[in-house]
Amino acid sequence: MGTGTLHIDLDALVCNWRALDAMSAAETGAVVKADGYGLGASRVAKALAAAGARRFFVAVAEEGAILRAALGPGPEINVFSGHMEGDTALLHAHALTPMLNSAAQAARHTALLPGHPYGVQLDTGMNRLGMEPADWAAGRAALEAGPLSLVMSHLACADDPDHPQNAAQLAQFTAMTAGVTVPRSLAATGGILLGGSYHFDLTRPGIGMYGGDPFAAARPVVRLSLPVVQVRALSVGETVGYAAAFTATRPTRIATVSAGYADGLLRALSNGAQMWAGDTPCPLAGRVSMDLLTVDVTDLPDPPTALDILGPRQTVDQLATAAGTIGYEILTSLGPRYARQVAGA
Repeated sequence: MGTGTLHIDLDALVCNWRALDAMSAAETGAVVKADGYGLGASRVAKALAAAGARRFFVAVAEEGAILRAALGPGPEINVFSGHMEGDTALLHAHALTPMLNSAAQAARHTALLPGHPYGVQLDTGMNRLGMEPADWAAGRAALEAGPLSLVMSHLACADDPDHPQNAAQLAQFTAMTAGVTVPRSLAATGGILLGGSYHFDLTRPGIGMYGGDPFAAARPVVRLSLPVVQVRALSVGETVGYAAAFTATRPTRIATVSAGYADGLLRALSNGAQMWAGDTPCPLAGRVSMDLLTVDVTDLPDPPTALDILGPRQTVDQLATAAGTIGYEILTSLGPRYARQVAGA
């Protein structure tokens, strides 16, 4: 087999969701945008729905349509981008709930889909998406009079518990939603970990379900095993790969592995990350190229047939650190050439 295998443990994902659910008295939804953080939104959402999740969040209406086909009627599917131009037919046909982000979106929604449920997203200081305080104050009465199902905001710094913006956004959200009678939501994974004052009526975990920081107790959800194409012997002074970026300082065995930056293994990992043969680390030697990695396997007793780059010995966040990025980018970049092998749920 010439491509890698991405092992997806749905039981671990459900276990993580349940652990986050147990941290609050609120309802617990699930964020499955970006194709379930690269793991397949339909399979992820079905497993979570079976575990009890009844509200899901996607980034755009197109994602919501795919999710509705997988879940069928019943679960609420909220669209973070709201009601954009061209979304009307999708929102209506697939019973999607847009999170309205501006007065213009509110006007569009009430004009084109009167009586269709909606939520509202408020900007409490992140300055990315959501109604500004003045727009919310001006339109609140009309929005609350309609089929409003949720009012939410998003924390900018929840992965840093000591950041003062957390408390500032909590105070702003509390003030802006005083008297609201529909469910309120502020906390994603990081917000759940900040404690009960951030939980309100609904939490919406994302990265923590998939095994990522800041949920340090999460069970690993993915393992990525990559096949070795060939192994060669180098003498001292020989180089490897583009720009001769690695030079052998001892008699060296180099394994050429089938994967590269076209598969989401970032070029920034060059000469800095490692793969694993069981419990033995094997450092990348030279640059990550489009379809291939070169790995120093000199210290293994036998030439390997496959190596792991994600798994028990290297989490998505550890690999992300080696690339100078975050676990979200690693997960959502994992490419379509990998064979998905799904276990559990």
